[in-house]
Amino acid sequence: MVGTDENNPGVGVIGPANNQGGLRAGVGKFTTGIGHNRRALSSIDRNIIGVPPYPCAVNKRALSEKEAACDKKHPPIPMHRPITRKFAAQMASNKQQRAAIPEESRKLVLQSAPSELKDCVFVDAEDCKGTSDLPVPMSVQHTEAMLEEIDRMEEEIEMEDLVKEPVMDIDGSDNKNSLAVVEYIDEIYAYYRKTESSSCVSPDYMSQQFDINDRMRGILIDWLIEVHYKFELMDETLYLTVNLIDRFLALQPVVRKKLQLVGVTAMLLACKYEEVTVPIVEDLILISDKAYSRKEVLDMEKLMVNTLQFNMSVPTPYVFMRRFLKAAQSDKKLELLSFFIIELCLVEYEMLKFSPSLLAAAAIFTAQCTLNGSKHWSRTCEWYTRYTEEQLLECSRLMVSFHQQAGTGKLTGVHRKYSTSKFGHTAKSEPAHFLVEERPS
Repeated sequence: MVGTDENNPGVGVIGPANNQGGLRAGVGKFTTGIGHNRRALSSIDRNIIGVPPYPCAVNKRALSEKEAACDKKHPPIPMHRPITRKFAAQMASNKQQRAAIPEESRKLVLQSAPSELKDCVFVDAEDCKGTSDLPVPMSVQHTEAMLEEIDRMEEEIEMEDLVKEPVMDIDGSDNKNSLAVVEYIDEIYAYYRKTESSSCVSPDYMSQQFDINDRMRGILIDWLIEVHYKFELMDETLYLTVNLIDRFLALQPVVRKKLQLVGVTAMLLACKYEEVTVPIVEDLILISDKAYSRKEVLDMEKLMVNTLQFNMSVPTPYVFMRRFLKAAQSDKKLELLSFFIIELCLVEYEMLKFSPSLLAAAAIFTAQCTLNGSKHWSRTCEWYTRYTEEQLLECSRLMVSFHQQAGTGKLTGVHRKYSTSKFGHTAKSEPAHFLVEERPS
């Protein structure tokens, strides 16, 4: 059998270093007689098949560093195809056709494997524009348009942040007022927030009482609000009175016939703590229709202060109301409506589940909604109260329902009080019905 040069690495088209995806050495079927043509086809193979793919112009801003470096880690792999007689003839024909086409009319063809990122050479779109007259691919134009839209949206967001409502310094105008204690007012209210839990009671403490219930508590407080109004006592006294009653009843069982005595004695203690001129014991006995003697009042006073361990300095909703109303820049109308709403809550046993600061903030929020006809809670109010609008909605809806029912039923003491000209007929204001009609999300 006559040997050929196909097994000679120096003569064949594809040698040992060129066997990836092509012919293996020693397997070809061409004879030495066509060796010259085979070398020419090899040159064509190098010129056509191995041409690197057309660079994919991709804007660098749309790529991460890891993706941009993929061409370094995975260089383009030239494509190879076994050279058969038919394929060699086809390549020769293509070469003749390419030679016949004028140089100025030739066009580059994009040859890259679809959906394979490693076969693309990443160049900057702007560099591609500067070095070639070729039109920018549609994908690049689309990417640039998207990036411009994103930049525009980011600029709008930044502008919104700049025009966002600022937080006002509500103490700046009181720098020269020594009674405003501007230097440490923030520390005072930080202490109130820290200790307000000590003034709260369990919202179901009435279950421990065997002879009284929450309805009797409501009747007692509604009556004490009228007594407080007739005696023209300070606002602080009323809130401390209610706090003393709840804290005492949460610790001490009381029979039904002594419940009014607990209320009268709690008001006496609150007056001694808050008032400059304290009502005498006889006046309180008289207002209770002489149901108790002086000795009974004094004995109950001893029992209460010992049960409460003489702790009278507790933050009530009133101290938070004053601070939060200042943050809301309230006028007289907003102030009266806020106090009307929160006094309605004093009668309601179910409102014990809310902290004093939350009650105060929700009362002001509800009053603002009532006056404005829409939700309104400024960033300044949110900053100083530390409550968002969402945190206040549950309590606020309950307050609106109490406002709707204030003039009906048996407990109308608060409604009658705020229906007078002294309190600006505040009770006649229309409730914020839209807050109740809204369903929680």
